[in-house]
Amino acid sequence: MKILILKFLQIVLLLIFYGRHTIAEKKTQDAKKTYIVHMDKFNMPESFSDHLSWYDSSLKSVSDSAEMLYTYNHVVHGFSTRLTNQEAETLSKQPGILYVMPEVRYELHTTRTPQFLGLDKATTLLPASKQQSQVVIGVIDTGVWPELQSLDDTGLGPVPRGWKGECEIGTNFNSSSCNRKLVGARFLVKGYEAALGPIDEKTESRSPRDDDGHGTHTLTTAGGSAVQGASLFGLASGTARGMAPQARVAAYKVCWLGGCFASDITAGIDKAIDDGVNVLSMSIGGTSTDYYRDIIAIGAFTATSHGIFVSTSAGNGGPSPGTLSNVAPWITTVGAGTIDRDFPAYIKLGNGKTHTGASLYTGKPLSASPVPLVYAGNVTNSTVGYLCIPDSLIPSLVAGKIVICDRGGSPRVEKGLVVKRAGGVGMILTNNEEYGEELVADPHLLPAAALGQKSSEAVKNYTFSSPNPTATISFVGTHLQVQPSPVVAAFSSRGPNFLTPQILKPDLIAPGVNIIAGWTGKVGPTGLTVDTRHVNFNIISGTSMSCPHVSGLAAIVKGAHPKWSPAAIRSALMTTAYRTYKTGQTIEDIAIGQPATPFDFGAGHVDPVAALDPGLVYDAKVDDYLNFFCALNYSQFQIRLAARRDFTCDSRKHYRVEDFNYPSFAVPLETASGIGGGSNKATSVRYRRILTNVGSGGTYKASVSSLPPSVKIMVEPQTLSFTQLYEKKSYTVTFTTTSMPSGTNSFAYLEWSDGNHKVASPIAFSWT
Repeated sequence: MKILILKFLQIVLLLIFYGRHTIAEKKTQDAKKTYIVHMDKFNMPESFSDHLSWYDSSLKSVSDSAEMLYTYNHVVHGFSTRLTNQEAETLSKQPGILYVMPEVRYELHTTRTPQFLGLDKATTLLPASKQQSQVVIGVIDTGVWPELQSLDDTGLGPVPRGWKGECEIGTNFNSSSCNRKLVGARFLVKGYEAALGPIDEKTESRSPRDDDGHGTHTLTTAGGSAVQGASLFGLASGTARGMAPQARVAAYKVCWLGGCFASDITAGIDKAIDDGVNVLSMSIGGTSTDYYRDIIAIGAFTATSHGIFVSTSAGNGGPSPGTLSNVAPWITTVGAGTIDRDFPAYIKLGNGKTHTGASLYTGKPLSASPVPLVYAGNVTNSTVGYLCIPDSLIPSLVAGKIVICDRGGSPRVEKGLVVKRAGGVGMILTNNEEYGEELVADPHLLPAAALGQKSSEAVKNYTFSSPNPTATISFVGTHLQVQPSPVVAAFSSRGPNFLTPQILKPDLIAPGVNIIAGWTGKVGPTGLTVDTRHVNFNIISGTSMSCPHVSGLAAIVKGAHPKWSPAAIRSALMTTAYRTYKTGQTIEDIAIGQPATPFDFGAGHVDPVAALDPGLVYDAKVDDYLNFFCALNYSQFQIRLAARRDFTCDSRKHYRVEDFNYPSFAVPLETASGIGGGSNKATSVRYRRILTNVGSGGTYKASVSSLPPSVKIMVEPQTLSFTQLYEKKSYTVTFTTTSMPSGTNSFAYLEWSDGNHKVASPIAFSWT
């Protein structure tokens, strides 16, 4: 009888389980998600007189209730909408539908930098302000705080002819919020609201107004007007100005408190192209995926085909290798370095030893008397309490003490708040091997400082070994002429480029650590809701900060050379970048304290003055990018998605990625059969490039430096002579190597010089 009852119960439970599973599965199928629908522009049925009617009919054929969120004209031919999985699948099978792309959420990844970059000493070399003022920089980000002095339009002439942008009206934002400096401001919110519901206008502005600060910071970094007496609580004081202070700026708010949605990003890029921007800056990224599936890559391609220079952040996934975002070769991918300014803080231990860290704290100082010191991992009930995550510390063991918190797992400033709420009076933020000696300063809410790895280990060892450890923290302020500088930031994402190994990324680095620029009036400098301090300028770090530096510098080059293509501008910035200090030593990687490589800094650190007169450039047109797709063996369908063109690769041609005209070289090589020297079989690969004369002409000679001992490099021809402007000459480089251990990377540099110009290209070898 018991057996029968047990079997009966098992059957009942199985029925309940499968019933719930079926209901849950049905709910999942019925749940609507946002999709971007790519339509085949070239095959619209003759029964439709316009594309909009065709889009609407296609959508209504699968859903009576669905509505179009956006229609797109440039980035894709199509629209975005909300559909169930079944509806999306049905729509994808209809004639004329190229691809139904699921929504993807992306994330957001100065007073000293103009001097550091040499812009203050090069006024005679820079283009006239009238030329620069014809350039419009569009910033895809979190919006703008329009009242800042950094957006003052004093001295600027009329808005450039042909500009079609608008100042969209919304919460706390009207048409008068724009001027001759901020020439446009839009907000794209339909994708965000479709996914997460209507904007709560009590906490977030349904308008171009920036409630986060990130967008205002990037926009004023790129093109902010000069503001005297700028500082953050007296730190980094001086005249703050963007890289291109005479350029115009336009804000496209696509990122909200809940993230940056692909449908909104697409609409933002679409509008920027329509409006007529010349430079597009996007400090946004996600995971690398095939170009025809990546909406940022697709949007950037369309912008590039309209003559718009596009720069993006490389990502903050360093120092691990292969962590890059935004690796398409029509995008300028920017990593981050430091400048020659920091904000020291001194931590003196009870044993008399002092360690130097960094901090932006300017509040009430700690007592000069020694304060008890504890390690967070020893005053917590959590297994990850050493990271000082919220509610992880035991107040009775923390009260009145300085707490050592390990970096990682949560925002740095939030760790200090956790310590403060638990009763702690100070914090020491310690680096591990991942962050190395990198010091990122923050405007903490309590006395706190960050330490590099070596000092972090010393402080912990003292704390663990002393029966009564103590410490004091003091703050120095602003320190200039810091050396060595720049160094590659530990957080800056690194190569190699796993998506297309023959394209070296990042392209270059620019200032991205402890950068001061304009800030929102909505939140304090930490961005925490409890931070009630209000500032006009803030100091933050990330490749999000380095990207707009290059955007602004590209605007300067564009102003000087209006006819140059986006590829020519990128080439000028790359081939004139520097990779060594004045001492001749290679730029350092702060994460390991060793020389950095092209996988870390690409072509090197940007040098804007040299970029104005590069001599030669590696140019590329739309056809070159289409040939690049053919080299990747893209189908006609995939090319339509990536490039919006009905293009068929010529079966009679031999397309090679190695022949794509890029200013740098990435050379993946297979080891010979005997790894570790078992075979001497040589392997070789040939690359082809074309140089365009943009200077006065002359004869350029090729030279190779830092040549690995087991690689032979042959450049043919070894001299190139130019007599006419925009004259083109080609050359080939053959790389020949014998076997090397798998996983070894080596580097070299190819330079063309006429005695006045140096056109330098990094070469990165990787063995697999």
